[in-house]
Amino acid sequence: MSEFKDRAVLITGAGRGVGKRLALGFAGAGAKVGLLARSKTELDLTHLEIEHQGGVSMKLRADVREADALRTAADRMREKFGPVHTVICAAAVQGPIGPFLEGSSKAWIETIETNLIGVMNTCAALLQEMVKRRAGKILVLSGGGGAQSRPGFAPYAASKTAVIRFVETLADELREHNVQANCMSPGGAYTHMTDEILSAGMKAGWKELENAQSIRLTGGIPAEKQIALAMFLTSERSNHVSGKMVHVNDDWRKLENSAVPADLYTLRRVQKV
Repeated sequence: MSEFKDRAVLITGAGRGVGKRLALGFAGAGAKVGLLARSKTELDLTHLEIEHQGGVSMKLRADVREADALRTAADRMREKFGPVHTVICAAAVQGPIGPFLEGSSKAWIETIETNLIGVMNTCAALLQEMVKRRAGKILVLSGGGGAQSRPGFAPYAASKTAVIRFVETLADELREHNVQANCMSPGGAYTHMTDEILSAGMKAGWKELENAQSIRLTGGIPAEKQIALAMFLTSERSNHVSGKMVHVNDDWRKLENSAVPADLYTLRRVQKV
């Protein structure tokens, strides 16, 4: 029997992209999935697909930028499914594409509010319960630009780098409460963000455009690889792993039966010698 059988899993950004992929995967493993997103149409479709595969889910329409809406959604999920064991933060926007000076402050702020403040709001809505129960998993999707420069995507890269450091810090705060928090870099997959890059053309830069074209042709990272890593990082098998950023292409299976060095899979600062 799957270890996720009847566990309550809340996924933000579950209406499309990698969030939807993970929602389908966890529901297929027997989890009771709370689907949170802004779009009613996308929520309806994901919920219907889960029903068709015999899974269980509930629709939670909310904007992660609104703290009160997140708390209400969390309460609704607890009432229906019981204590939430796992929270997966997949809601994100790509923000403005192109040179930083050509963007607007409104677009920068929306990117930061969704990608960073949205994660904070989501964690704040669920963590008190997890700390009280001394059990819980937080998984946040990081993305391109979180570990290195990403020209043409400055607000997005900044938001994702901030998210990674937030999760590392949160993990340290939660360690004594037996709650683990990690980041997962899902790799390139064909989503609406791919289409945004293709539409932007050379404003995105030739490397980004070339990569997006390749992803459109191949589909990018298979959903199965992303689901497998997400399930490991939210399972009891990874209770010793916290405060890490693991890429889907990393040899992460070695983590299951070994200690994790303090600086492995973390943001690093290059020190002068």
